[in-house]
Amino acid sequence: MSDSEKKKPNRRDFILTATTAAGAVGVGAVVWPLVDQMNPDASVKALASTEVDISAVEPGQSITVLWRGKPVFIKRRTTEEIESARAVDLSELKHPEKDEDRAKNPEWLVMLGVCTHLGCVPLTDKGDYGAWFCPCHGSHYDTSGRIRKGPAPTNMEVPKYEFVNSNTIKIG
Repeated sequence: MSDSEKKKPNRRDFILTATTAAGAVGVGAVVWPLVDQMNPDASVKALASTEVDISAVEPGQSITVLWRGKPVFIKRRTTEEIESARAVDLSELKHPEKDEDRAKNPEWLVMLGVCTHLGCVPLTDKGDYGAWFCPCHGSHYDTSGRIRKGPAPTNMEVPKYEFVNSNTIKIG
């Protein structure tokens, strides 16, 4: 090709390119705030995890903390409670789960304190199994938080948690 056959850029090509670039920047300036406002705000991010000091909890005691606006039951189980939870025949359970799968450390049980039937908060140290009882509709949970009797379809949920040290649990 000779130089005379090549298309030389002209003013119209420059104006088209400049207008396209300005339009793309304008669209980006409008779309970015719309997308960014869908991200969680700082208060939600702050609730993503919480650390709980468990040093004052005695064997047999239970504490309730809030995480993401929901109650979390943390129970320091006695040897008898651990043995009774592990002695349960899984075929008797509506939602079979081993105690070992629910408690990372057998002495500590961490679970959401929400009944899986209709979202009520069960009472601690009540019911036919001496653990949790939801008075709203009569669901009974054992010392591992498993549904044993009543209308609740599943066991109480175990959230993601880890032991930071021997006195602190991080939930979330």
